[in-house]
Amino acid sequence: MVQQPMSLKSSLTPSEQPEKIYLPRTSESEKLKKIRHTASHVMAMAVQKLFPKAQVTIGPWIENGFYYDFDSPEPFSENDLKAIKKEMVKIINRKLPVICEQVSRKQAQERIEQIQEPYKLEILADIKEEPITIYHLGDEWWDLCAGPHVENTSELNPKAIELESVAGAYWRGDETKAQLQRIYATAWETPEQLAEYKRRKEEALRRDHRKLGKELGLFIFSDQVGPGLPLWTPKGTLLRSTLEDFLKQEQLKRGYLPVVTPHIARVDLFKTSGHWQKYKEDMFPLMSDDESAAALEQGFVLKPMNCPFHIQIYKSELRSYRELPIRLAEFGTVYRYEQSGELGGLTRVRGFTVDDSHLFVTPEQLDSEFLNVVDLILSVFKSLQLKNFKARLSFRDPASDKYIGSNEVWEQAEGAIRRAVEKLGMEYFEGIGEAAFYGPKLDFIFSDALEREWQLGTVQVDYNLPERFDLEYVAEDGSRKRPVMIHRAPFGSLERLIGILIEEYAGDFPLWLAPVQARLLPVGEAQLDFSKEVAAKMLAAGIRVEVDTSGDRLGKLIRNAEKAKIPVMAVVGAKEVESHSLSIRTRASGELGAIPVDEVVDKMKNAIAKFENF
Repeated sequence: MVQQPMSLKSSLTPSEQPEKIYLPRTSESEKLKKIRHTASHVMAMAVQKLFPKAQVTIGPWIENGFYYDFDSPEPFSENDLKAIKKEMVKIINRKLPVICEQVSRKQAQERIEQIQEPYKLEILADIKEEPITIYHLGDEWWDLCAGPHVENTSELNPKAIELESVAGAYWRGDETKAQLQRIYATAWETPEQLAEYKRRKEEALRRDHRKLGKELGLFIFSDQVGPGLPLWTPKGTLLRSTLEDFLKQEQLKRGYLPVVTPHIARVDLFKTSGHWQKYKEDMFPLMSDDESAAALEQGFVLKPMNCPFHIQIYKSELRSYRELPIRLAEFGTVYRYEQSGELGGLTRVRGFTVDDSHLFVTPEQLDSEFLNVVDLILSVFKSLQLKNFKARLSFRDPASDKYIGSNEVWEQAEGAIRRAVEKLGMEYFEGIGEAAFYGPKLDFIFSDALEREWQLGTVQVDYNLPERFDLEYVAEDGSRKRPVMIHRAPFGSLERLIGILIEEYAGDFPLWLAPVQARLLPVGEAQLDFSKEVAAKMLAAGIRVEVDTSGDRLGKLIRNAEKAKIPVMAVVGAKEVESHSLSIRTRASGELGAIPVDEVVDKMKNAIAKFENF
């Protein structure tokens, strides 16, 4: 039986815990759907009252609110938003009934032509079902809509509605079509929910990884390089390397074999895997020698996935059942041609590194290997202090044609995942239609400090690619058999993981992960040489340390270290030099007083090794 998703306690301290006001997503609340659908119509009516030349296009709900796209000759300003909200309050207070009317396609077309709104004609053409439903606000305004809606505008609370921003949008998302203006808004059941939503938005801005990443000097983006392609600074690279080294060591302990594969390959490789047929729109364009080769779809592409490369390594020699399982692992950079409007800092990029591994197993080994992979993922989450997550069984939608393979192999793969989570006693929920095109997945959905959800680790069972690439091993009886593949990535995208960690920790990384773990603060020039000697000892012990050589006053040295979120600060004055000690101040425990240098080094080494604070 499917259980409710688990929700473990956050790692935040009680003083940091946000006020517990539940904010459902629109998809989780029929009542919110009605409120937001109706509020979007009220907003559109208000806009057309104030701006008669504005034409409405589409106005759907989104998970935290709604938007409406308008074709208006004049750009909307912040003052216009205030005026639109004021007009919305008037409409709501008039207690207009929300009336559903069913009409024929011909009647709908005639009415649209009467009010001369061509966008509505295009929307009507896309509606396949009849009769056509129209929703009226009183007898003054209407729009094509499938609903649902509240029965009367009085059911909306004006104090629980806010118009948030104006953005540009292309009609149908097509850059060759009309440029529209999109008004984003939100609506809730109560003013208290709106206040909590706004608080979380403000907290999200404070934690925004794009802002903190710049302040902490971790990564940059360059227009000359291109959108969605981050450049990692020395400190950001240290952060990446620490995460990579941590997982590589864990993998080596568990029998994984490291491999390295190219960034490009012949398009034929991805035709065999099915990526070219099923994933082409998300891949970078084909690189061909000439037009005739391009017409024949011959050439090279940037890889969107690592799995076909690992398959080639497996297939490079005939394997015996004695060699299996074979676990190939790579931090492989892949490339996806995301739309520019969908890019967002590190969480949605065009080039990113996946902690990818592909396990080639016998059918008899599948269940135990799957369980071992889940154990690895859970241990990774524990080290990263990520506690609030749930497990999603990402299965195929049988009605969709986006998947490859027979019903039989899908049922086998889905059965293996279900057996694993039930054996582990994990709480889970099902995501129908969330499977990869070649196989089902077990995805780990993490909720951050602001209760936003992100997909991190994933494990996938795949019977299809071994079939498409004709993979074999020699069984104990001498026959040739087909292995099963497990695709696995505990981090998922390294870029996305770092973006999430920056926001989850608010830039205040745990000691083992911090790019700079300690900063020495010499009070004056006389203490500089001793500070450099201590730093050399720390570096030799594997501690990431730097010396502040700015010559600023002590108060500023401490403030700068606090601003840079350095976990351990060590003040070095004349007394410390004389006693061969350091006056320690930590972000986790505050002032610790003077501690001998060797003891500081030993304590830091032990804390880092145990993933603990100093």
